[in-house]
Amino acid sequence: MGKRPTIYDVAARAGVSKSLVSLVLQESPSVSTGRREAVHAAVEALGYTPSRLAAGLAGSRTRSIGVVIDEFERLWFAPALAGLRDVLAAERYTLSISDAALNSHLDLDPLEAFRALRVDGVVLAGEASPESLARLGVPVVVLGTRGVEATGITVVAGDEVAGGRLAVAHLVELGHTDIACVSAPGALAAAREAGYVAGMRDRGLPVRIVHAAESSEAAADAAVAELLDGAASDPRPTAVFAVSDPMALGVMGAAAARNLAVPGELSVLGYGDSPLAAYGLVS
Repeated sequence: MGKRPTIYDVAARAGVSKSLVSLVLQESPSVSTGRREAVHAAVEALGYTPSRLAAGLAGSRTRSIGVVIDEFERLWFAPALAGLRDVLAAERYTLSISDAALNSHLDLDPLEAFRALRVDGVVLAGEASPESLARLGVPVVVLGTRGVEATGITVVAGDEVAGGRLAVAHLVELGHTDIACVSAPGALAAAREAGYVAGMRDRGLPVRIVHAAESSEAAADAAVAELLDGAASDPRPTAVFAVSDPMALGVMGAAAARNLAVPGELSVLGYGDSPLAAYGLVS
């Protein structure tokens, strides 16, 4: 394999200094048209790729944004990522994506990794401590959860508590009074669960919550087994509110395994307006 060309090779081929090549790559308006064209021609001929990390170490912007998500299974992340890509691509920024759970066994913090790479900003689609966000030293936008709202960081999220209340209101309008909630770990699930609790208590209805190990179809299926089997002392609920659409699908699978008709014998309501809901799999 040939040696990777350096900025010095570009400078030598274009007949200019390394500093001038840097100015051209940073799109400085102070470079003449002739020298700018010579540098671009050298870059193309050599196949030179500027080092974003080196640019960051030199004190200039890396034109890169780090995105941290706690789990790729979240169905809303794909359209959110597409939106980020479209906006940032227009400004010639690149995206680097890290899954917070992927290397958790190695005790690697994706926020610290992005800090070392000197990204220009971070989008956090998950949870983190205010201290770790403050150490980044770059703009941070938290996407999808209000868990760090008190830090003063920009947050783009829905009102999950209000959503949980709406779920209860809808099921009550359908005539249900025995409504269970299938929840999961994490700030999003906790907020939706809190809305369910508030909605039930506002109406004087009994609160019944089961917690799955994670926000997934399989975990919800396992979590509701005892709930759907019912007993004389603890009869089966007539409706279940699942805090995510995949979990609602798991509840429906558990119901099907017990020959319970949905919604004839059990109403199931999911949260998230995911593609699952669009296909009519979750109601």
